[in-house]
Amino acid sequence: MIKIYGSLVSRATRNLWALEELDLDYEHVSLDWAKQKNRSPEYLKINPAGKVPTLTDGNATLSESLGINLYLAQKYGQGGLWPDDDAGRARCVQWSFWAGAELEPLAYGRIREFLFKKEAGRDQALITDMAERTGPLLNLMTLSLAEHTYLAGETFTLADLNVACVVEYLERSNFDFSNWPKVESWYTNTYGRAANQKIQDQRAPIAAEMMKRLQG
Repeated sequence: MIKIYGSLVSRATRNLWALEELDLDYEHVSLDWAKQKNRSPEYLKINPAGKVPTLTDGNATLSESLGINLYLAQKYGQGGLWPDDDAGRARCVQWSFWAGAELEPLAYGRIREFLFKKEAGRDQALITDMAERTGPLLNLMTLSLAEHTYLAGETFTLADLNVACVVEYLERSNFDFSNWPKVESWYTNTYGRAANQKIQDQRAPIAAEMMKRLQG
């Protein structure tokens, strides 16, 4: 059986969402990073880097959340999360790498200020600067969404899933999407999918407890 290792307040949620979309049987092995469970000898045998998430599937073991999703989509999502056409598959790869390399450094930089600092201690200049640098990236998304309902075409694919998981950081850091209505509408529809809502419902109480611990 497929196993995915990682907390519900880690990037493992991206993989759990993908697994739900694919309707696969899997086991979620939660690892509490605050208790250093990811540094246990047992886990380090699976992932010597001690990072999460990690996926095991038969004799395949891999880490890096976006890479895990690409693997899952290609193996199990043909014609769905992984499009049948070359152009659609190319867009899935392109947008996945774009999410990790271009958008996530800025989006995570913002959310880190909100997660780890109380309001009075946040670097507002940094938050504003990252918002300004994010604008051109959302312009690119807007151009794509002007041509298609979703990032890879007219149906929901892995491109949308992987990018939406990063855009969520912007939402949680109170980013103003008013200049990018197409992106906001796409995000609402994409992130609100039933498969993801199932994971987010499980995540919510754990995330709330984590916030109390970090900011209390």
